[in-house]
Amino acid sequence: MTRTSRPNPRRTRPTRYVRGRPVPTRRPPSRSRSVLAGAVGLAIVGASLMVVAIATDTFGVGLKWQHVMNRVDRFLAGPVPTRSTPPTVLVTEPPLDSPSPTPFPTLSLIPGESPPPTPPPTPKPTPPPKRVAMDVDIVAHPDRVFVSELQSDWCAVAGVQTVLAILGKENTSDSTQREIAGRIHEWDAYSDSHNGEWGPAAMALALKAYGVPGYEVRAFQTRTGALRDAAVAIEKTHSPVLLLAWRGAHTWVMTGYRGDGDPAIFRNVRIDGAYILDPWYPRISSIWGPSNPPGTFTQADEMQANFLPWKRPEGSYPDRDGLWITVAPTKPRSGTG
Repeated sequence: MTRTSRPNPRRTRPTRYVRGRPVPTRRPPSRSRSVLAGAVGLAIVGASLMVVAIATDTFGVGLKWQHVMNRVDRFLAGPVPTRSTPPTVLVTEPPLDSPSPTPFPTLSLIPGESPPPTPPPTPKPTPPPKRVAMDVDIVAHPDRVFVSELQSDWCAVAGVQTVLAILGKENTSDSTQREIAGRIHEWDAYSDSHNGEWGPAAMALALKAYGVPGYEVRAFQTRTGALRDAAVAIEKTHSPVLLLAWRGAHTWVMTGYRGDGDPAIFRNVRIDGAYILDPWYPRISSIWGPSNPPGTFTQADEMQANFLPWKRPEGSYPDRDGLWITVAPTKPRSGTG
């Protein structure tokens, strides 16, 4: 009988040690790389937030960015030219009352003299026209012709575009407004705007370039005189008037008025207010408050608070300082907006 031997559990094979390959380990990123990666990430996030802030004008960032871009554009365009531009016409307001006609003197005869010829009969005075209250607005549908400024400093551009739309010369699209804004360097002049932006003379030139000649920059010593003249211009030409509000910093489009008589006939008419299209709408100004919807009748107290004499921070304008400025039509036209 064969006897099978069992392995001795105590007997073990000698252990072999095999030298293995070292396990590769990743080196921790250096501090400079971490800082660089963080900086790049923050830059991307910051740029994204900046784009959103500019687009939504968060905390006024969009407005400040526009001002920066305007300065860059002005710098690239070079100094403001000193070329000639339409002048500002100072309008002297006529006296409220006309002098009464001088009556014929009473003749007395000296004894022995022949009587003088009989004076011609005094013509019967024409009865004065009847004075009635006036309510005039040449724009029947202001929403169809109103243009809101795309940028906070494009009120003059939007005002010009609104006038062109009222007179049937242009549309109210954003592309048209950008086109008009891009042509400012064709019309700017130092005497009109020291900083090379839109002045009232540039508005008159822009209107002429787009088919509406005859607008004139006018200056008045009183607000009442400026509004009476604007009311007469609207009646005679059937065209709107541009008012330089906020001491010359803003543009309003006046399309009508209310008064206690016809200012074209009665020189002492009281203007109770005006129909205004404000390109600032629907914004709210931190200084001047909210703007009114297009075509709102703006009463006298609000006109007094907004339509103020010219005073600009960039320097002196001898023919405008302290005066009320308008851009008024002089050529009659037909049709309404």
